Order: sequence, then structure tokens, then C-alpha cells
Amino acid sequence: QVQLVESGGGLVQPGGSLRLSCAASGSMFSIYAMAWYRQAPGKQRELVAGITVGSKTNYADSVKGRFTISRDNAKNMVYLQMNSLKPEDTAVYYCFTPSFDSWGQGTQVTVSS
Repeated sequence: QVQLVESGGGLVQPGGSLRLSCAASGSMFSIYAMAWYRQAPGKQRELVAGITVGSKTNYADSVKGRFTISRDNAKNMVYLQMNSLKPEDTAVYYCFTPSFDSWGQGTQVTVSS
């Protein structure tokens, strides 16, 4: 079982930036595919960004050009840099690894003036 712990959420004004972090347990992190999902109130959870073992990335159309996913295998960390934030980005953001079907507890991101 892999444990994932997110951090870095908070309240930010429209146009601002946040960086989310996800710490993963386990000694085989370098072979985990990783992803960020989000769930807004009353909506289904949706994929925001993913990163493969080889660091290939993919993004939801709604965040392309604004968000960047990255990983640091030496630190067992995955990050989500979020720029030009919009009110519609408000959601709970979850770290996920499809390699083990494990989810973090989520971190709240609120974009509001």
C-alpha cells in the first residue's frame, strides 16, 4: 500500500499562484505513475494532470498552459504548479497513483477575491 499526503492548498486571489505538493511513501516511487485530480462541490472528480514514469505529462484542456505537473524521484514527491488561477479552479485537489490505486486525503484550493 502506498500512502500519499498532499499539502500546499489555500485561499488565493484570481490570477494568483499556488504549488501543491504530494509526498509518497515507498521505495519504488520512481516506477509509479502519478496524477492530480480535483473535485468541486456538486461535481464529479476529474483528472487535472498526469505524469508517467518517464516524466511524460498530460493535462486537462481547462488547465493547459496554466498548470505544470512535475516529480522529484529522489524525494518521492510530485508537484502541481498552478498559475493564473481562476475561481473555477476552486476544488479539493487529490494526489493519485494508478500504479497502486491509492489516493491522498486531498487539499482545498479556493480561488476568490
